[in-house]
Amino acid sequence: MATPTSSGSDSNHEPEPEPDPAPGEGPVRPVSVSLHEGTIAALKARTGKRGMSAYVEALIQRQLERDRLRELIEAAETEHGPVDQAAVEAKRALLRGAAADSDAA
Repeated sequence: MATPTSSGSDSNHEPEPEPDPAPGEGPVRPVSVSLHEGTIAALKARTGKRGMSAYVEALIQRQLERDRLRELIEAAETEHGPVDQAAVEAKRALLRGAAADSDAA
């Protein structure tokens, strides 16, 4: 029994390209960056020579998260208006009070 074949460009269909890996995923590969000597010295003092890559990776991931959070906040403020600072302070006070209450227990 013969199977039907499709005609047209489907027979030459290329697979979908793989999405770019998320921060912290995918293979590790070396890159070159330029840093001030003082920054390099402080980095080496904090991490040792062998820990620099992991430290820089963590810093970049954290900054990317902060950038994305800022973008989400800006989008929410565009859609819903600016955040009510008095409401934010009231919630902070509640959280501080809850934290103080749990410390006292």
